[in-house]
Amino acid sequence: MRSLTRQMFLAAFTLFTARALCAASYEPSAEAGPREVATIVEDWTDAKRQDRKVPVKVYYPKGSDRCPVIIFSHGLGGTREGYEYVGRYWASHGFVSVHLQHLGSDDAVWRDVPAAQRLAEMKKATMNLRAALDRPKDVTFAIDTLERLNKDSTSALKGRLDLDRLGMAGHSFGGWTTLAAGGQTFAPRLGRGINLGDDRIKAMIPMSAPPGRDSSQHAESFKSIKIPAMHMTGTLDDSQITDTTPEDRRKAYEHTPGPAQGGMDQYLINFEGGDHSIFSGARWPGAGKGDPKKDKTFYLLIQRSTLAFWDAYLRDNKEALAWLQGDAGMKKMLGKHAELELKKKQ
Repeated sequence: MRSLTRQMFLAAFTLFTARALCAASYEPSAEAGPREVATIVEDWTDAKRQDRKVPVKVYYPKGSDRCPVIIFSHGLGGTREGYEYVGRYWASHGFVSVHLQHLGSDDAVWRDVPAAQRLAEMKKATMNLRAALDRPKDVTFAIDTLERLNKDSTSALKGRLDLDRLGMAGHSFGGWTTLAAGGQTFAPRLGRGINLGDDRIKAMIPMSAPPGRDSSQHAESFKSIKIPAMHMTGTLDDSQITDTTPEDRRKAYEHTPGPAQGGMDQYLINFEGGDHSIFSGARWPGAGKGDPKKDKTFYLLIQRSTLAFWDAYLRDNKEALAWLQGDAGMKKMLGKHAELELKKKQ
């Protein structure tokens, strides 16, 4: 018995030591990566949806190697030009970042509206069910298009896309889109519900995602998600448009099953003093309740934590995984700026 106990102790100690060494040897860069970044700006057309236009901006590293791919979805009122701070950063570290623009929930909802009426128009836009459902369909169409371009000799992306290593991210309405494309079921009480998930997506990062208005359906709605996710929010992350509270932004993490419930690893980063604007990479005048002086710190923490997540789950980097989950890794980096919660394999 003593021998068995000693062997178990040594095995546990060895595993702990190995994880600590892995975490110590990996550190996501605080700087842009070594790769030179190029961009492509195009308007794609979905013939299966009455020639619906899907504008895109692609950030990709120059070279000839195949790279993991990330689809990014903007928030309500945004465009493909937003969130460059993550798109360009990820591309400089060897990822292809494809930023979609969703017509019907892009800047057209406010651009030509008098300033005094813009908030009302934005609220009205949140009730547009067709525009909402178009978003995850845009994602699936974009993946289909990338598969085609990867074989197209006239495309700069030919042979550059490793679509077996595909991630999805988005902010606010784009966070909702990310959850939808990642497998969330809507209206689960209506028989089988509505599921627009795309199983080609292997991991996701929903930033400041609204969970849905009917809290009684959250448990059923999120249990269909079966991929790793890094959820992000802030302690001041509310919204004038949807009346969503910081507590609401936690719901996707709380109800998505982790490994103990038959799901995959789930992370929640909750930025102390972070409001809804910190994920955008730019702050509109008067937007949010947070201190703008902290924004650059938050941007850097978002870049570094997301890079480690993509390295771990799209590149199968074990050192990055250990850094994400070890006390000396991401938790230490976040420090006083954020609280980390985690559902992982024990």
